[in-house]
Amino acid sequence: MAAKSNLVNLDAMIKRADFAHKQDESSSFETFNSIPARELASGSPIVALLRKPDFQRETNHWTPDQVVSLLECYINGDLIPSVILWMSPSFLFVIDGGHRLSVIRAWMEDDYGDGPISHKLFGHDISAEQKKAAEKTRKLVKEKIGAWSYYQSLLKDNDSDDITPEQRKKLSTLTARGLPVQWVKGDTDKAETSFFNINMKGTPLDPLEELLLRNRKRPVPIAARAIIRAGKGHRYWSLFEKEKTEVIEAQSLKLHRLLFDPEIKKPIKTLDLPLSGSKGIRTAIQILIDFILIANSNQKDGVLKLDKYPEDLSGDGTLDVLKKTITLASRITGNDRGSLGLHPAIYFYGPTGRHSSAMFLGAITLFNEKLIQNNKSFFTKFTSVREKLEEILISNKELVATILQKHISHKRADIFKDLLDKVVVKLSEEQEITQNDLIVLSQLDGKLISGDVKNGNSKITDEQKSKLFINIALNNALTCPICNGYLDVDKSVSYDHIQRVREGGAGNSGNVQLTHPYCNQSIKQ
Repeated sequence: MAAKSNLVNLDAMIKRADFAHKQDESSSFETFNSIPARELASGSPIVALLRKPDFQRETNHWTPDQVVSLLECYINGDLIPSVILWMSPSFLFVIDGGHRLSVIRAWMEDDYGDGPISHKLFGHDISAEQKKAAEKTRKLVKEKIGAWSYYQSLLKDNDSDDITPEQRKKLSTLTARGLPVQWVKGDTDKAETSFFNINMKGTPLDPLEELLLRNRKRPVPIAARAIIRAGKGHRYWSLFEKEKTEVIEAQSLKLHRLLFDPEIKKPIKTLDLPLSGSKGIRTAIQILIDFILIANSNQKDGVLKLDKYPEDLSGDGTLDVLKKTITLASRITGNDRGSLGLHPAIYFYGPTGRHSSAMFLGAITLFNEKLIQNNKSFFTKFTSVREKLEEILISNKELVATILQKHISHKRADIFKDLLDKVVVKLSEEQEITQNDLIVLSQLDGKLISGDVKNGNSKITDEQKSKLFINIALNNALTCPICNGYLDVDKSVSYDHIQRVREGGAGNSGNVQLTHPYCNQSIKQ
């Protein structure tokens, strides 16, 4: 399977629309048997009519090599499977073949996820991963195929004696060839059934993708899609009232910044790390959905499954989901009064700078449960032992990572949640915590062995560079003078008067200290 960071995002090449939207008029289109490449250029009638179903997964599942392979087949006259379309009264919907059409269009527009069309869709917020994949694809296409502009220049010089027979053959193919088209006949139900039947074959939908598509009108998928793209990209919430869509976009942008900024780079050279790890769509969406579900849990029902939420026809459900998600995120990070300002390098990242979804989800589950229970005493205890807790987490990163690896993947978040909870309790009772205690508290026997895996390779990897930087940087990081826990100064800090204002304290730098927002507002009396 291709690395997720090596996938080309062609989602902007074909617009989306709701093909279930009711239309009174009947279809007036003539069907056709093929789509020539020239009809996929901006401004052509077919491009103006082509749409993907609004619920379809992003067109970002092909590697640069797969893009080149399709172009090679096209220009060499090799067999390419038919594109399957369905005709609504307003648009031509792509039921199957979205990647094929998008690759040809991307080639013509020289936009492999980083060009003008993509920038317009993604609001000029394109990740470094997406840009890197686009640049790699462009270079590979130029080397193995040639840019579309190159063939256009040859067409203008078609009478030149310098054009080789091989070049003429390719020009003839470009001029005459089209992608074959088949048609789905029937209403919207037939079209949707055809879509799912076809897309469970070939490059099948993975379980999460299918879950999102089948529940696309429920608030959690809508919120997740909005947050992951910072309120940009295709507007899955566009049918709601304008006032609600504006709030959804603003709240999604806020959550995106809280959870995914800044974009992570390897090797790590800063402690300003994103709480949720990489913002790459396919790596982040599962963590984001889990976060949303945790944030919207309650004491009675616990964490509901995504498909247990009712469909949201007005936007109110999505707004409620976003509101609760912001509430939890703002208690973990940010400058709001109750923010704990958890340092991601300590609570959410492993020893080599790799984001740990188990640590992230485990930690936020613990704090969310205490918030739901209105357990103020826990937060008081946590703050009183925060210094020792963080010392334990830092000095035992290798052991914690090994502990989590020893458990089944779907249990790891709960294991880390329970471990944090138990350590806070023991420290508040002034008990010492040893490595063996961590092993026992994690439901493992004493046979666990921790330590670095010896690397015989003389090359210093990015992971080792990241590990070295994090260790040195934490040794020199600022701490909160109230709880002595580490400060995430880039995301979450409060300016506190050392001598209180009511006691005559001045606002000059000599009487101001940096603290966690929670420590300043809730602990300091």
